[in-house]
Amino acid sequence: MIRVLGIAAVPAMLCTAVIAIYPTFAQSKSAATRDNPEYFPVPRTAGTALPFSEAVKVGDLLYVSGQIGNVPGTLTLAAGGIGPETHQALDNIKAILDRHGSSLEQIVKCTVFLADIKDWPAFNKVYVEYFKANFPARSALAASGLAFNARAEIECIAFVPGDLASAR
Repeated sequence: MIRVLGIAAVPAMLCTAVIAIYPTFAQSKSAATRDNPEYFPVPRTAGTALPFSEAVKVGDLLYVSGQIGNVPGTLTLAAGGIGPETHQALDNIKAILDRHGSSLEQIVKCTVFLADIKDWPAFNKVYVEYFKANFPARSALAASGLAFNARAEIECIAFVPGDLASAR
C-alpha cells in the first residue's frame, strides 16, 4: 500500500513542479523577447567600418554612442575648435535620435568628455542652445585624449516614445 501511494504521488508531484516553475519560465522567456537589445551599426564613415554601434535600443531606451564633432560621412572634425565641434556633435546626436524614433527633448542623460576642462564654459554656451528646458542629467569630465583629437565627445541615453518608435 505504501508503494502504491508513492507511485500514485509521482504524477501529482510532477504536475505541482511544472505548475510551480511554469510562471518563471514563461516570464523569463517573454522578458527576453520583449527586452532583447536592438543594435544599430555605425554607417560607414569615409569607407571605414567602426567597431561599435551608433546606438543600442533596450526596451524604450536608446543608448547613443559617444559622438564627436565630425562632419557626417567623414572623419574630419568641424573646423574652429570647441564651439563648432560641440554644435556638430549635438547635430550628429540629433540625427541618430531622429533615425531611431527619439529626439533631443527625450534625452534623459548625457555624459560629456572634454579634451580640456578649460573648454567647459565654451561647451556649455553651445549646449544650452540645444537644451532649453528639462535639462538631461549630465556628467562631464576631462580626458587625456579623444578620438581624432576632438575637443569634445558626448554620449547620451534617450527615451523612445512608443508612438514615435512604431511610426518609424
